Amino acid sequence: MHLPIPRRRFVRLGLATAAFHLCAGAKAQQLRSGARLHARPTKPKQQAAPGRHAFGLGQGKDGYLSVPSTYSPGKALPVIIMLHGSRGIEGFQNYCEGAAKEGIAVALPESRGRTWDRIKGSFGPDIVFLDRVLAYTFDRLTIDPQHFAIAGFSDGGSYSLSVGLSNGDLFSHVIAYSPEFLSAPVRFGKPPIFIAHGVQDQVLPINPTEQMVRKLKESGYTVDFREFTGGHMMRPDLVKESWRWFLGARA
Repeated sequence: MHLPIPRRRFVRLGLATAAFHLCAGAKAQQLRSGARLHARPTKPKQQAAPGRHAFGLGQGKDGYLSVPSTYSPGKALPVIIMLHGSRGIEGFQNYCEGAAKEGIAVALPESRGRTWDRIKGSFGPDIVFLDRVLAYTFDRLTIDPQHFAIAGFSDGGSYSLSVGLSNGDLFSHVIAYSPEFLSAPVRFGKPPIFIAHGVQDQVLPINPTEQMVRKLKESGYTVDFREFTGGHMMRPDLVKESWRWFLGARA
């Protein structure tokens, strides 16, 4: 026998059900659009000097901006937003120094948690922090919009692909070293992509990346895919190749 539900309880159940669906809808919307960035290049209000500058945006975990010695205020500069792997930013000083020799500035933010948030289920605090890092960079450097890339290694490589394709109307290039996955349900633009992955990688095997590259090409993306002999690493010669690819025929 089914007893009638008291009106108050019925209303509470209705509100709870509506709240559940709203929450589920909000989470789905966050997943679809949560990787979108809002900061855009503008005329710098202050000019960064050559060298390494801490962002000063995060408590405990922050990152820094590396500016090449050849930079002069007002001159459009190629810039890479570089995303670390699960071991953090330690060891990326060489990357920044090498890029500086090519005339490339590098912004190296730290993830809010141990690694980038999409791996844990959804985009969130890291996107908010990336937006702040972009605003900081745009406020201090004159950006060359035709040479503005997002790059990353390992977990950061997956995040660079996901965020880069979600913001292809902002980033001119996307670079991923030894990534694992791509999560960009909503995409804007079709920036060219450079991917390098070791065939002996036992941390993040190459097979999913090969499938990813095939699907990207089928979707109309231009992908420069470099398979190399080696494991889970950023092979120095291919890092240099990625910089040359990024700079292209730039004068």
